[in-house]
Amino acid sequence: MGWRIPSAEDKLVDVEDKKWLAVTAIAPIAWGSTYYVTRHALPPDAPLWGAVLRALPAGLLLLLVVRRLPRGAWWWKSLVLGTLNMGAFFVLVYAAGQLLPTSLAATLMSLSPIVMMLFAWGLLAERPSAQRVTGALVGIVGVALMVGAGGAGADWRGIGASVAAMVMSAAGFALTKRWGRPQDVVAGTAWQLVAGGLCVLPAALLVEGGPPPVDGTAVLGFAYVAVVATAIAYVAWFTGLAHLPAGAVGLVGLLNPVTGVVLGTALGGESLTAVQVLGLVVVLAGLVIGQRRSAEAPVDVVLGARVAR
Repeated sequence: MGWRIPSAEDKLVDVEDKKWLAVTAIAPIAWGSTYYVTRHALPPDAPLWGAVLRALPAGLLLLLVVRRLPRGAWWWKSLVLGTLNMGAFFVLVYAAGQLLPTSLAATLMSLSPIVMMLFAWGLLAERPSAQRVTGALVGIVGVALMVGAGGAGADWRGIGASVAAMVMSAAGFALTKRWGRPQDVVAGTAWQLVAGGLCVLPAALLVEGGPPPVDGTAVLGFAYVAVVATAIAYVAWFTGLAHLPAGAVGLVGLLNPVTGVVLGTALGGESLTAVQVLGLVVVLAGLVIGQRRSAEAPVDVVLGARVAR
């Protein structure tokens, strides 16, 4: 496994990887926008119904496309993954979106690459490369700069919700890759979304009562979150997980805070200090550093887990 001159086959694989990275990037960009939409368009104090109205419509829409139900173990696997990746996760993200500024809520989630690498190492035996660890650590430094400069007076309940959501989703994504695809990505995504929405529905009815009143803006907000930031985004994300190592996919998640910061400042009237801008630049540098190894290292090193399969 030494260094060698890239062959034509290596270059083709590299092009293929970039294609899947581009597809995967749809997800964190869409997810970064949910913080702005949640804060400015959706009803406050309804995180449980927010999760239900995000997961169930998206899952039912995809289910209408695939027209296929789970079989065998995928009934309980869909419930576990749907709770981790969608149900409980959406509750926490909704709460974070209401309690924190858009830029801060999205930036906290950029810690997920290092957490996802740890879960991938433990559950998938995907040993993280030095380049990816370096990129993730650089990203964390950027997060620390942004949170340290803009976190004064931030609601620590929102910060706790963001961190819990990050850990929960990292564990769920690692399990998703470990258990593999049931039949196809769209079907698996549909099952998880429906299961996630149904697991939160009883709690929503018990704690928050009926669905919250919504106006036209909220209807459009829920439609965007369900279709674009959930159905389309999760299909893109799970497609990336099916074709790339979990560590590489996790690093793409650094695009989440970039989107959140851009929308928070451009549309939400939020301001950034010079230190926060520096932090954003450092986060982007971490993304570049972490992905450079894919182009420079031999294919059998970079894609170790995939080659082994």
